[in-house]
Amino acid sequence: MSQPALLVLEDGRSFAGTSYGATGETYGEAVFTTGMTGYQETLTDPSYHRQIVTQTAPHIGNTGINDEDDESERIWVAGYVVRDPARVPSNWRAKRSLDDQLKSQGIVGISGIDTRALTRHLRERGAMRAGISTEILDPSALLEKVLQQAPMVGADLADEVTTAETYVVPAVGERRFTVVALDLGIKSMTPKRMAERGIEVHVMPATASLDEVLAVNPDGIFMSNGPGDPETTEHPTTLLKELLQRGKPYFGICFGNQVFGRALGLGTFKLKYGHRGINQPVLDRATGKVEITAQNHGFAVDAPIEETVETPYGTAEVSHVSLNDNVVEGLKLTGRDGRVLAFSVQYHPEAAAGPHDSAYLFDRFVELMEGRA
Repeated sequence: MSQPALLVLEDGRSFAGTSYGATGETYGEAVFTTGMTGYQETLTDPSYHRQIVTQTAPHIGNTGINDEDDESERIWVAGYVVRDPARVPSNWRAKRSLDDQLKSQGIVGISGIDTRALTRHLRERGAMRAGISTEILDPSALLEKVLQQAPMVGADLADEVTTAETYVVPAVGERRFTVVALDLGIKSMTPKRMAERGIEVHVMPATASLDEVLAVNPDGIFMSNGPGDPETTEHPTTLLKELLQRGKPYFGICFGNQVFGRALGLGTFKLKYGHRGINQPVLDRATGKVEITAQNHGFAVDAPIEETVETPYGTAEVSHVSLNDNVVEGLKLTGRDGRVLAFSVQYHPEAAAGPHDSAYLFDRFVELMEGRA
């Protein structure tokens, strides 16, 4: 017999459903993702740390769980919300069901609720704190505990998801470059995409010092995606300023874009409900090309889209914008000679589950280190 479960949002809206995954209770920020595929990559993305993720696609779990597609060594979501979970997975690579995987890692979820209504509510009211429980089924009692949770604004979470020690992803074939990748919540596909291009990647903890980074004598610096409020991430921002001052080529993705913005003297702010999914249209302002991108972020850079900004390191400008809401989706830093010194994007060009429209950005990083960008 199915066990009842309850989801309560911090504004008092509640949804009664059925337990999915582990039993118990969990708390986090309620968000939604619009991807129809790639749920395994979503669950194991460290950027979802402390978030209760709602899948807008109604049927989840159809292809089960395999041993190849994880983006990290564990599931990071705080809780999971689906409408119609698959009763039996069917895929030649599947090793177990999604339900079993959630249970084995203690991830509390809920199914059988109207996820469209929940998504519309979050779009109108914004992402907010929430709780899922199979033990507290009284909405008022669960709401009381939800309101005791810390909000995402002001949360410094990079240290909670970063690697404990440096590791190296060797170049595929001949080594052409050495890159230090600061792990703010990196996905495993990111260093793989660089390795495919002859880059030896030294993945370092978010707390790595300037001396530790320079000891590798890197040709370029990379900062990854990750969870939390970029305004609280002081060490990576200070570190990046030092590296930009030394003229190190830089490429940032997602959280790395926000850290780049702050290093350039720009602000960041929390989006109402964020961008999460694999169908987000982005305009490359230099080429006019539209890319369909994978995204997962709740904060954005505050920068003037039609103006350049003079910084101690060069001239900064917005390179990409979202076609849904005009949010900044990329930054570019140019020197006095017109050469690109550093760049970043808010979306995920490594997109393991697709789309792959933006994979060329890793080639652009290679060109940057070659001095050809």
